[in-house]
Amino acid sequence: MKYLYLPIISLLISAVVFAQKKPVTENVIIVTLDGMRWHEVFKGVDPALMNDSVFTRDKEEMKNNFWAETVEERRKKLFPFLWSTVETKGSLFGNRKYNNNVDNANPYWFSYPGYNEIFTGYPDTAVNSNDKILNKNENVLEFINKQKGFTGKVAAFSTWDVFPYILNAKRSGVYVNADVDSLHFNTPELKLINDMQFLTTRPIGVRPDVFTYFAAREYLKKYKPKVLYIAFDETDDFAHAGMYDQYLKSAHAEDAMIADLWKTVQSINQYKDKSTLIITCDHGRGDKIKANWQHHGEKIEDAHEIWMAVISPDVKPGGEQKEDIQLYQKQFACCFKK
Repeated sequence: MKYLYLPIISLLISAVVFAQKKPVTENVIIVTLDGMRWHEVFKGVDPALMNDSVFTRDKEEMKNNFWAETVEERRKKLFPFLWSTVETKGSLFGNRKYNNNVDNANPYWFSYPGYNEIFTGYPDTAVNSNDKILNKNENVLEFINKQKGFTGKVAAFSTWDVFPYILNAKRSGVYVNADVDSLHFNTPELKLINDMQFLTTRPIGVRPDVFTYFAAREYLKKYKPKVLYIAFDETDDFAHAGMYDQYLKSAHAEDAMIADLWKTVQSINQYKDKSTLIITCDHGRGDKIKANWQHHGEKIEDAHEIWMAVISPDVKPGGEQKEDIQLYQKQFACCFKK
């Protein structure tokens, strides 16, 4: 098995920030789908869970929307953007059928440690809870925000209200809008989104992902950040609730939002053909014991299994990766601190 560093890492640090070579990429967009299993990403709807009345309330609806006879058809129904645009223009990592492995390096396999690993480049055993504790570790968004020409051009929008602590917004200076943080911007679109997020229902306890997305999209259109991070959350919440149908619906909706984001990006001169998109998750979930699909953490043996997708004008498209390799979550940011 080969142990590789994703070429995107060197790209972002040397080409985008330090401009050591003539890059095409001038902007970076990162999207995470909290607790989204690689199983659905690469295999589509799980027939065992779809047919289990404990987890799926309306089997026929799920079958009509997402079922097909082959894995390739099923995954494309669930994630049409990933299996059309990303497959043809980018690369997808993490299909363990081919021993193409992506894993947490941290030993905890839940959210805060996962996001810390993504954005700091190493697993920290001191980061071992989801509590609202300001992260002592410098993150890559903070690092980029300190570079000449990038200050004030880095922003994060999240559904989960712990992100201001994970990214230590007070220290880092990165703009972080989380849950129902007010959108203090003088645009009609952002004012409307602000009103709506306070008036909507909250089935997962925080604002729905669609409000996080629209806030991020309108901010991108108005303020043109060079680095934008969007953190979706519904997949994890519905999985914990044991609602497989809602988990699938949220995953499908998030794929549609990413497609809309990419369409928006390609319609703006600053971003068109000059932007790298990275999509990943913070942790996996159980599967060997089917009921454990709801759960993750160090006691769930396969909850360290994750995935990643990349589109970049500086990286040759590779589609679904089938090479025998081992990647780790920490590699996302490990080379940013030269």
